[in-house]
Amino acid sequence: MDSGSSDFWVTATKCTIQGTNTACNAKLQTLGTASSSSFVDTKKAFSVTYGSGFVSGDIITDNVVLAGLTLDAHTMGVASVESTDFGGSSSITDGLMGLAQQGLSQQGTPTPVESLATAGTITAPITSFKISRLADQLNDGEVTIGGLDTTKFDSTTLVSVPNVNTQGFWEAALDAVTVNGQDLGLSGRTAIMDTGTTLMIVPTADADAIHSAIPGAASDGQGGFTVPCTTTASVAITVGGQSFSIDPRDIAFSPVNANDLTGDCISGISAGQIGGADEWLVGDVFLKNAYFSVDESKNTVSLAKLV
Repeated sequence: MDSGSSDFWVTATKCTIQGTNTACNAKLQTLGTASSSSFVDTKKAFSVTYGSGFVSGDIITDNVVLAGLTLDAHTMGVASVESTDFGGSSSITDGLMGLAQQGLSQQGTPTPVESLATAGTITAPITSFKISRLADQLNDGEVTIGGLDTTKFDSTTLVSVPNVNTQGFWEAALDAVTVNGQDLGLSGRTAIMDTGTTLMIVPTADADAIHSAIPGAASDGQGGFTVPCTTTASVAITVGGQSFSIDPRDIAFSPVNANDLTGDCISGISAGQIGGADEWLVGDVFLKNAYFSVDESKNTVSLAKLV
């Protein structure tokens, strides 16, 4: 479930790894005429290149049931060629459902949520995310189609802001960025909210400013940073007048040395240019710390504090 792309595809029955004759991971669930009587191949090609990974194949139609909601003859893709990110032996990804806006679709097709709303199956094209944290061992992640799950967030903290992106991404203006309550003066920034991205990627000057305010942080000189694995630094971004803090465990993303959990950790915030000079790409390092919802009919991005 990827808020940063708009194509829906699953692995084809016959799939090979990009650039090889090696079959895709046999453990993946696949789709074709043998597994679905409603499968129809349009013989039209599609391909999608992601930040990490690539797929190509045919556009097909098939019946889709999503959380009990049915789409008959929905247009989507089957991937007959996949990069190792998707089809390799360690992959557990049977497919990908893009939930940004249709304008990003390489297939030129509506997303399942858009189609459900058009059909009147749901009242509004809203998609909401509660992303779980593996370290919490709660397995409480959830995607809600057509609304928000009010049991997952504090309604008094809910803010909705205009989507400032015109390409099809979900992007919000940032009011402020703070570390341990100190305002870093990073005004005019915007952030693409992407559930399909793990880290936060921000312009180099912004990454330097953030890590300069975190005791013990250091740059690797190549866009990456380390922070103490035991950091208690509170990094927060303000959207719609509401401040949302990132759990220090998410800033200390993974240990440099797996045998030294009190040494240095790779930071969950790295430097990179992903668009405009003041544009951020905000992935799950932040999004697992907030309830995140998008509404295509209103073209808004909403965030709330979790309960």
